[in-house]
Amino acid sequence: VQLQASGGGLVQTGGSLGLSCTGSGRTASNNGMGWFRQAPGKEREFVAGISWRGSTMIYADSVKGRFTISRDYGKSTIYLQMSSLEPEDTAVYYCAVALSAVSTRDVRGYRYWGQGTLVTVSS
Repeated sequence: VQLQASGGGLVQTGGSLGLSCTGSGRTASNNGMGWFRQAPGKEREFVAGISWRGSTMIYADSVKGRFTISRDYGKSTIYLQMSSLEPEDTAVYYCAVALSAVSTRDVRGYRYWGQGTLVTVSS
């Protein structure tokens, strides 16, 4: 599966931004998918995940209530709607395909990764 993430950019504190991730090649429609992010000098961290049917979503505590993950059912496409953005949300955001039908907070639970899209939140 080849993943293409898009939608990153520069936004002010308190603003909103939407990310998209589209898969091509081998389908990931039967797999969970997720979003991770990596800030400069930090490890890659889990942001949000969604099950293959889109019925179960999980979030990192730091984004819960501010970010919403969704997906197109039957497709390898996921979205991340981000609101009330903070400078601490600045990072490269990556989408990934899980090894199973559900998502996980563990980076080791993902097999395919997109190239990342940069989100910068100015204070």
